[in-house]
Amino acid sequence: MNSDSESFHHQLLSWVLAEDAITSKLSSVDGQEIDGVKNPLKQATTSTSGEQESGGTPQTFQLGEIPTVQERFQSVLKRRLQIQIQNHPPLFPWESQLIDYPDYADEQSIALVPTWGWVAQQSKLNLPIALPESIFRQLVQKCQVLLTSSLPLGAKLVQAVEELFPNDSQALNDIAGLVLRSTYRSVDALETIPNIQSDYADLKERQQMALSLLAAKQLLDNLTLPLSPTNPVIEREWLTSVGVLNLKVEYQSQGQMGKVRVRGELPTKGILTLRGKGTQSVAQSLDSGSLSVELHCRQLNQTYTLEVDFPEIDQQPLLFVINPT
Repeated sequence: MNSDSESFHHQLLSWVLAEDAITSKLSSVDGQEIDGVKNPLKQATTSTSGEQESGGTPQTFQLGEIPTVQERFQSVLKRRLQIQIQNHPPLFPWESQLIDYPDYADEQSIALVPTWGWVAQQSKLNLPIALPESIFRQLVQKCQVLLTSSLPLGAKLVQAVEELFPNDSQALNDIAGLVLRSTYRSVDALETIPNIQSDYADLKERQQMALSLLAAKQLLDNLTLPLSPTNPVIEREWLTSVGVLNLKVEYQSQGQMGKVRVRGELPTKGILTLRGKGTQSVAQSLDSGSLSVELHCRQLNQTYTLEVDFPEIDQQPLLFVINPT
């Protein structure tokens, strides 16, 4: 893929993300339906003019006739209801007496609402705007399931986000192709994506697709650790709600044997579990600090998985995959 082709595909992706790229111009025509509802002003005008043209005389009422009596009755009834509500205010089903509630929630009660421990990593992704926590969490979980799959990257991206957009698989595949092409050559390609001044929920569906696919692509990159005899050391970090997790993965050759070693700097107490084909190594710490696990192997020709478990922040471990390259 040459640079011109890559630039073209990146411009297409930026076009998808740009707000005016997918905003259709609506034109209103007098007398046509608007969202399935006919023009009410025209109907009212037509009705009035129809009455006048037919020679009808507008109906008038004198003081004391039915409309005036009805208005008077409604006014008296409304005032009596207001007095009764003031003297006997209604209660919520869970209340036995009147309770004064504060006009705002204090900071302590807000702090009691738990935040998903792994969500802080989103601030490290190169995205125009942040994804809602629920969507980011779903993407992380889907990407972890797909890490060890033999599917090509494009198929992984589509599967990671397809549950969010179940009704337009063709558009999803098209935008996934743009995401792959625009980020294939350069890690800085996303810097030219337009700055979207909107919340995720306010975006058009194709913009949401593009952002979700971009996030899935970066998550898969973050969670994959490529390792080889020619590239024997790889480092990765993941930001959590209690601090930064730092990982250093090494392949060390020892004659005919070798070993894969993972050293982690943990921000809190946790568990590291390194798994290979039929083998595993587990280490646990009771506090923050260094922790390491290792497995011996003859050749670096198999895939390893690394689980990082921080029970204090989440019950689900974070999964990384170590791929031989």
